[in-house]
Amino acid sequence: MDNQRISRRAILMGAGAMATWAASPARALLAEVAQGALPAAVERLLASMTPEEKAGQLTLMAAAWAGGAATALNPAGATASFEGQLAEVRAGRLTGVFNGNGVAMARQMQTVAMRQARLKIPLLFAADVIHGFRTVFPVPLAEAGSFDLDLARRTARAAGAEAAAAGIDWTFAPMVDIARDQRWGRGVEGAGEDVLLGRMMADARVRGFQGTKGLAAPDAVAACAKHFAAYGAGEAGLDYNSVDVSERTLREVYFPPFQAALAAGVPTVMASFNEIAGVPATANEWLLRQVLHDEWKFEGLVVSDYTGDEELIAHGFAADARDATRLAFLAGVDMSMQSGFYIKHLPDLVAKGEVPLVRLDQAVRRVLALKVVLGLFDDPFRRIDARREKTQVRTKANLALAREAGAKSIVLLKNDGDLLPLPRSGKRIVLIGPFAQGKHDLIGPWNVYGTDAEAVDLLTGVRQAVKDAASVTAVDGSGIDEALPGGIDAAVAAARSADVVVLAIGESQRMSGEAQSRSDIVVPAAQQALVAAVVAAGKPVVVLLSTGRGLALSGAVLDAPAILVTWFLGSEAGRSIADVLFGIEAPSARLPVSFPHATGQQPYHYAHKSTGRPNGAGALAEYKAHYREFANDALFSFGHGLTYGRIAYSALDLGGKTLSPDGTLTVSATVTNSGVHAADEVVQLYVQDVTASITRPVRELKAFRRIALKPGEAKVVTFTLRRADLLFIGRDLRPTVEPGRFRMWIAPSAQAEGVAGEFTLA
Repeated sequence: MDNQRISRRAILMGAGAMATWAASPARALLAEVAQGALPAAVERLLASMTPEEKAGQLTLMAAAWAGGAATALNPAGATASFEGQLAEVRAGRLTGVFNGNGVAMARQMQTVAMRQARLKIPLLFAADVIHGFRTVFPVPLAEAGSFDLDLARRTARAAGAEAAAAGIDWTFAPMVDIARDQRWGRGVEGAGEDVLLGRMMADARVRGFQGTKGLAAPDAVAACAKHFAAYGAGEAGLDYNSVDVSERTLREVYFPPFQAALAAGVPTVMASFNEIAGVPATANEWLLRQVLHDEWKFEGLVVSDYTGDEELIAHGFAADARDATRLAFLAGVDMSMQSGFYIKHLPDLVAKGEVPLVRLDQAVRRVLALKVVLGLFDDPFRRIDARREKTQVRTKANLALAREAGAKSIVLLKNDGDLLPLPRSGKRIVLIGPFAQGKHDLIGPWNVYGTDAEAVDLLTGVRQAVKDAASVTAVDGSGIDEALPGGIDAAVAAARSADVVVLAIGESQRMSGEAQSRSDIVVPAAQQALVAAVVAAGKPVVVLLSTGRGLALSGAVLDAPAILVTWFLGSEAGRSIADVLFGIEAPSARLPVSFPHATGQQPYHYAHKSTGRPNGAGALAEYKAHYREFANDALFSFGHGLTYGRIAYSALDLGGKTLSPDGTLTVSATVTNSGVHAADEVVQLYVQDVTASITRPVRELKAFRRIALKPGEAKVVTFTLRRADLLFIGRDLRPTVEPGRFRMWIAPSAQAEGVAGEFTLA
């Protein structure tokens, strides 16, 4: 990986990001649209539309003919019938639908739009393609742990191409929210707690979904950066909860991933459910108009989240449906999802002068522009192809990519005595736990079209990996939340008869995702009891953790000599886990979120401030910033992850130790693998601004590199720092850099010392 390229991406903020964004051809068209310039034929179409038909172009509904798990995932459900939605299409009252049932549905609806509607404007088909379509890849949080931007781009590209093959034009992804409270279930959809990693994953996923041939390509889908903004900062980690953070925090933490998505060419943004400082994002003019459009010069489309405009009433911000429509639309929400408010109320609001006609036309132009860049006016059926839907999903290549991505997302937390990798023969292995066998809890939360039934479970994957499948047995031992009659006794007996125990425990996939906040982020009690009994049996134990968040681990789980975080890995989950268990693939992922000592530590992130009373290294001292029970650090920190090698850092070189205002500083360290196994190491560069006019975090990730090390091999890893890498949001709320002293670490995690030193910014 080219570190200089990473450093340039690391400063995607302000004018630099916007210049990149404006250079895209699709952005150029959207900019022309902002000035009132659509292709002439489309402008004539706009001029001929009634206010109701214009409002129809701003109305998106859940498909009545739903696909896969769509109805269950959207609790309100689609109340309309399919025939009713076809009637809406004929009347010009619907711009499109989302989470529908593939090509058969799309062809019928598009045919009605093209043959029976007065204006014959093509429909837009959207879907939640969060971490795969029919081929399911690791949940985004897991994949972020790969620290592999090319992998994230490739999986998004495969997911986008599969979705496009099934008639989909637009995906509501990627989620780019920074999440620093592990109680929040929706953190599973993002890239974790770090701003730099969040920016880079946003960039990679947008580029992957949209491809390199332009949005009109038949295998491209438009991406949507969500949720704008600060959805991950909800109080107490409670989904949909209030957010009250400073503008500095917004600009320094929560805005940058959106700016990176814009720089990558994302044409749409979704407003978030939450309020910020008392103003719901769906009606926040400062957020949607001043920042997004005026300051960042974004001229794409803003869509509400599911019934987000309707929820302004429950927020206590809007008096009724009509008022909610007015507030959301004037604030900058161009398209309403699912409430139906825009089609019901916008025509009358315009007629009575409460909403300017020019604002209505602006929003419709943005919708039509998106349909233009997607190629729908040229060929409304370009992605509606039954042959492609059958032949271009769950291909061998995509399943191989899912297996690769799964292995590269697994984090080795602990490996005492080099228990791992396990030998592929000569050992009797028992898999114990609620995730040891069976086609359940494999693909993870919020997947509309993939199924556990099509995925590979752990028992299958392990038996395929060993020389003698009969040497592997499985016992559930307990349920996810409940004990099983005789379950622990059966598990202990199986453990005693085996040479190695693999304990597959953790969360169900229903414990993560939207509306799945947890007040206590621990392994459920029934499983804790199972682990304690099995560990007491005295056999070597490997723990596999299924999870969609950082967990507070304790007790016998931590006593196990080896722990792997296996997340939810998708279609090839069982094979991916087996590849790492037996050393077919080396573990290389790192934690994208910190695992806390206890739930009560939340919210926690490594890049916290020192406070005026830091405890420092060593024993806990009175009247310092720490809990009674433990230090103000993580049990397993962001960036932590072991390999099967033995890795050491040495020979720090700080170059000239001075970074000039217009120059660079080249720093390096030697990384050595003295073990007998090859290793992939993620080398991380952290910096602390020691003294500044705004207090700075104890560490901030500035760059990273993945390197491959053979047994006995050493490599010099070099990073180049620039002044722009040291930017922060100053007192005037603008990016600034101040001369002074900086600490620096080249290390394997945010808490590891690695090799450390200081340099000066002149």
